[in-house]
Formats: sequence, C-alpha cells, structure tokens
Amino acid sequence: MILSFVQLLLWLQPAATGAGGGSGGGGSAGGGSQYCMMQAGIMVAVLLFTYFFMIRPEQKRRDEAEALLKSLRKGMKVRTTGGILGEIISMDEHTVILGVADKVRINVLRSHIAGPEPEKRESTETKDAKANEDKGTKKPDEARS
Repeated sequence: MILSFVQLLLWLQPAATGAGGGSGGGGSAGGGSQYCMMQAGIMVAVLLFTYFFMIRPEQKRRDEAEALLKSLRKGMKVRTTGGILGEIISMDEHTVILGVADKVRINVLRSHIAGPEPEKRESTETKDAKANEDKGTKKPDEARS
C-alpha cells in the first residue's frame, strides 16, 4: 500500500526538464525526488497525527460506552444523558424502563444512559458529627469556644 502511494506521488510529480539555466547545469535532477519524498513524509506525518489524535481516542470512547451499556443490570441506579436519575426496573435490547419515583416509570433508549450513579458515601467528619450528636457531647472545636 505504501509502495502504491509512493508510485502515485511519483506519477503526479512533474517531469524534470533538461533545459536548465545557463550556469547551474545539472543540479535539478535530484531536487524533484527530494521534493517528492518530502511530500510523502508530510503526508505520512499528517495521517499518523490524524490516527493517534482523532481516530484512536474516538474508538476508545466508543468501546468504553459499549462496555458500559453491556454492564447495565436490573436494580442499578443510573443517570441518563438528559440528567434523569432512576433505577433500572427492566431492560430489553434497545430500551430501559427506569423507576424515577413511586409508581412513575419511563422508557429510555439504552444508548441514552450516561452511566451508573456513584453511591454517596458519608465522610468521616459527618460520621463523627452524628456520633457526637447521638452521645450528646460537643465536638472538640466547639468545647474550646
């Protein structure tokens, strides 16, 4: 394939003329092939840049999205691309039925699921504050003031 690409570039290259100017006599024969190789190098660089910075990242994103959609299970809390938070009640090949409130169910296309909603974890400060409130004691910071 690369060989046919180089042959195409050589075919598009204009033929060198032997009627050069008076004093330079014969220096133009090598210049045409160097110019052609420079063009080929630039084309290869542009193709590599396009592949590594545009095509490959898009393929990775698409693969991650497909893996996400395959990992959906009944009972998961998910968020849609429209921002709706719900729990998966049932699924088929193309649609998902989300429960968004009591007795409220909506049909959503499977491709419009943005991802699972991360579970909220209480921070250690919140747990300490709740424990102190239950015991009826104050925090160390509040006791000083």
